[in-house]
Amino acid sequence: MGEYFRPDNLSDLMALLPSRHLTVLAGGTDYYPAKVGRKLDDDILDISAISELRGIEKTDHHWVIGAATCWTDIVNADLPPVFDGLKLAAKEVGGRQIQNSGTIGGNLCNASPAADGVPVLLSLDAAVEVLSPEGSRMLSISEFVLGNRKTALQPTEILKAIHIPVRQAANSLGSFLKLGSRKYLVISLAMVAGTVEWDASGTITHCRLSVGACSEVAVRLTELEDILVGQQINSTLTRNIQDAHFSSLNPIDDVRATAVYRKDAARTLIRRMVSSWGTAS
Repeated sequence: MGEYFRPDNLSDLMALLPSRHLTVLAGGTDYYPAKVGRKLDDDILDISAISELRGIEKTDHHWVIGAATCWTDIVNADLPPVFDGLKLAAKEVGGRQIQNSGTIGGNLCNASPAADGVPVLLSLDAAVEVLSPEGSRMLSISEFVLGNRKTALQPTEILKAIHIPVRQAANSLGSFLKLGSRKYLVISLAMVAGTVEWDASGTITHCRLSVGACSEVAVRLTELEDILVGQQINSTLTRNIQDAHFSSLNPIDDVRATAVYRKDAARTLIRRMVSSWGTAS
């Protein structure tokens, strides 16, 4: 049995990080199920008691979400419509017990290709704040999540917070759609997220689209984004979507779905999401 540490402040946490190799956990909702039938011999650093790592606040330029903020906190938070996609994703992460314990930071650090939070945070133009005893640094989501179960975190670093730019548009919306083999408690076969902003004339001024579970890391559809900006936000938007816009996806065949099915599902989900924007204005 490994050692267990549960500091209640950042100073004690920073003192522990350089001393040994530690498995950092907040909710542990992925770690402990993976350990069923195996020895619990890792040295655990439980950060769930550190209040500085939990909560949501707004500054002049960013929304800041602590890494140990659970999914239920996000669902219940008073956030603008551009966060609707994040709230929808939060409701899809396991069942109620998982949402009460699992954290947004843990979802990022786990770096699963099917992590529900990653495509949504990409669509929100989020960055992460990484903390170590030497100081902090900021990374974009694409710089932080490097591959399947692989992040840019160094051994003495933890994820402290997610920073999302405050947008000033009068009209904005966030969206998230997920396809699984059943409605709830399921790993994604494909999922899409998007944010859109439009002006008083109904012209799209900002758009970000991303696809998850169809590549080793979530992918933005930048070519399609560029085409949609400047379009009227109405029922004709889906005419702009072409198969070529999904060429960057690289899905796999596995026991849950084929690569061909995943790519087709991603196209369908993007069409559904963009079509729903046409009624939003």
